[in-house]
Amino acid sequence: MKTAICYYSRHHGNTLKILEAMAQEGGVDLVDVTTRQTVRLEEYDCIGFASGVYFGKSHQSVLAFARQYLPRRKPVFFACTYGGARGDSMNALSEIAKEKDCPVLGEFGCRGYDTFGPFKLVGGIAKGHPDRRDLDNARCFYRDIRESCERGAQQ
Repeated sequence: MKTAICYYSRHHGNTLKILEAMAQEGGVDLVDVTTRQTVRLEEYDCIGFASGVYFGKSHQSVLAFARQYLPRRKPVFFACTYGGARGDSMNALSEIAKEKDCPVLGEFGCRGYDTFGPFKLVGGIAKGHPDRRDLDNARCFYRDIRESCERGAQQ
C-alpha cells in the first residue's frame, strides 16, 4: 500500500516529527505542500493531510493543496500538532474530503512545542512535545489507518 502525506510544518518542525514517525511504518511518501513538485495523488492508495494548528485552523497551504490535488473517492486521514488546543482545526479538511466523496479514516493530533506570539514571552508551551509517547501514538495511529485502507482495498 502506498500512502502520501501532504503537510506543512514550520517553526519547530512538530508536525514533521510525527509524520516521520508514521513513515517509519513503511510505504509513506511525505509531500511538503510548499515545494513545487509534481504530485500525482491518484497513484496512492491513501492520502493524509497534516499541519500545525494556527489560530484553531489547519494552515492555508494545506487546505489549498487539498482543494487542488485531492482526487475524488480516495480514503484520507488527517494529522495535526498544536500548542494550546486542537479545537476544530480539521473541520475544513473534512469539508474538502466530503465535497470530493473521500472517506475519512481518522484524525490524529498531539501537543507540539509552541512559541508563537505571546507564548514566546513565557518561553513557549507544550515544551518537549511531541515526545516519545506522542511519536509512538502516531505510529500506532498510522498502522490502524494502513490496516483500514488495506481492508477497504480488498473489498
